[in-house]
Amino acid sequence: MGQRVHVRAFALALVAAAALTAGAGSATAQGTPCGATPGLLCSTVVVPLDPSGAIPGTVSLHVEELPPPGPSQGAVFLIAGGPGQGSAHTFSLGTPGDAILFRYLFPGYTLVAYDDRGTAASGLLDCPALQVSTAPSGQDLLASACASSIGPSAALYGTADHVADLDAVRASLGFDKVALFGVSYGTKLALAYAYAHPDNVSRLVLDSVLPTDLPDPYGANVARAMPATLDAFCADACRAATPDFAADVVAVANRLAAKPAHGAVLRANGTTVPDSLDGAGLLNVIVDADLNPGLAAELPAAVHAARLGNMAPILRLHVLDTAGSQLAAPDLSFALYAATDCRDGPFPWPAGSDPATRPALLRSAIAALPPGTFGPFGSWASELGNAVLCDTWPAPAGGVNLAVGPPPNVPVLALSGGFDMRTPTAGAQSVIAQFPQGKLVVVPGIGHSVVTADPSGCAARAVHDWMIDPTTSDTCGRPPFLVAPLGALPKAPAVGRRATPAATFALAAKTIAEAEAAWLMEASGDAPMAVPGLASGKLVATGSDGFRLVDYGLARGVTVSGTLKLVAGNAVRLEFEGLLSVAGASAAKGTLAVRANGVHGTLAGRSVP
Repeated sequence: MGQRVHVRAFALALVAAAALTAGAGSATAQGTPCGATPGLLCSTVVVPLDPSGAIPGTVSLHVEELPPPGPSQGAVFLIAGGPGQGSAHTFSLGTPGDAILFRYLFPGYTLVAYDDRGTAASGLLDCPALQVSTAPSGQDLLASACASSIGPSAALYGTADHVADLDAVRASLGFDKVALFGVSYGTKLALAYAYAHPDNVSRLVLDSVLPTDLPDPYGANVARAMPATLDAFCADACRAATPDFAADVVAVANRLAAKPAHGAVLRANGTTVPDSLDGAGLLNVIVDADLNPGLAAELPAAVHAARLGNMAPILRLHVLDTAGSQLAAPDLSFALYAATDCRDGPFPWPAGSDPATRPALLRSAIAALPPGTFGPFGSWASELGNAVLCDTWPAPAGGVNLAVGPPPNVPVLALSGGFDMRTPTAGAQSVIAQFPQGKLVVVPGIGHSVVTADPSGCAARAVHDWMIDPTTSDTCGRPPFLVAPLGALPKAPAVGRRATPAATFALAAKTIAEAEAAWLMEASGDAPMAVPGLASGKLVATGSDGFRLVDYGLARGVTVSGTLKLVAGNAVRLEFEGLLSVAGASAAKGTLAVRANGVHGTLAGRSVP
């Protein structure tokens, strides 16, 4: 769901006047009180593991229902992404702050979230080796081993199975029609449900839209859209780092595809870890930036440095991004991810084909793709897709038609982020074209999971207003960056020479700006990580609103130490304040005060800047 610490703060500020106390609720409310939010009810809906009965067993789905304070306007099902995120676990209606946000988005509606089969509290699938794998190479073997450990039921976790479960929950709670709010993969499930059960859907809200015939098995739509997405994100904002961010990414990625980079990356404990980065690895880091505004701020300078021959900054970001991508199975089950995507497809092989024949079929299919399939990238970019994950998945794999009927003619609101690379805006446009009552809101500069990624609150207000009146004409401008893209990374002072106060200040100021981005990237969330500096030291979170620097260095010979705290009252652009000391063998030593209006201080007895 993205940077939840800032989202929660925004949600509370946006709707502080919203009532938390539930009223009598709807007539359909059932279950046992649970969680910290008054009125929340938890129940279990038992569904057959295999509707055909060929494989015996059941799945107990954990369901949460939160009636509105007053009379209910109907029910809205909250459907999380992945696949692999349990919706009840992800949307966390039992947490009062999260309940406030969703009650604001859907005023007067009963909120329903349940964990899909194979996720969180609904028969969690967990394959530890697959869960911790991070490189595409060999993941197909881990996935097939995971399927073998699950057994024949591994074929029963496709989107069509999730559709059947959703309808069982709807019927169990007694709702004739429901609204559906999907995020990322949740939009695919919502659309598949609407195709299968058009009479049971009252309206759709789709955030970061994945059409039912995607993801592309090769990730080609992601690769083709990436350069234009990067250009739109940077515009003039990256000029201090690079004249052309997209061109840098294309050049470096193709170069790394031909010859991967290797190097040692500093860790927070002072040791180093070896790292390797190829073209697909770089593109995966770029894609990850659409869920991580701190990473997005770091990348233009790091990729430009790589284009000029300095690989250290991008290797560091690769290591940090890989570490930050490690998730526990209850948060996102990679076993369920594989089970769903490998069952769905589409893939360049018959669904019932012998898995031993598929790698060759995949290679032939990729070789036959026309020039330009991957935009400016080579065919190596096919590792962005799921075909390389699923080519040895036990049969059946792929071949599922989820658009089984015409869509219902109901109001549909789609939201897309202008910086969303994993579900590009073209997908939302293609879906909205199918609905006469469809509306698309694009939020420039915002990444994946738009409602919770947009710190300005415009996307949330658009949903709120549209739920009240589907003819609303809300649009969103580009919000400010939480932290601005970094300027060009500094060079270290010459060995044996002490930098002037002015030169030290310039380097220290860049180090402070980078530290703010690094905190947002890795240390600001629910599971903060200590972040190593590029050249020295570390950054450690001090709660959810600040961090401490310990000999933190962006370039050799100049370090910064001290504590910075977020300035209260600005939920859109992050501002920090605190007192820092500057030291190091090449530094003009002294202290710097960080304030909302800038950085000032004294170095070697001189006022700076």
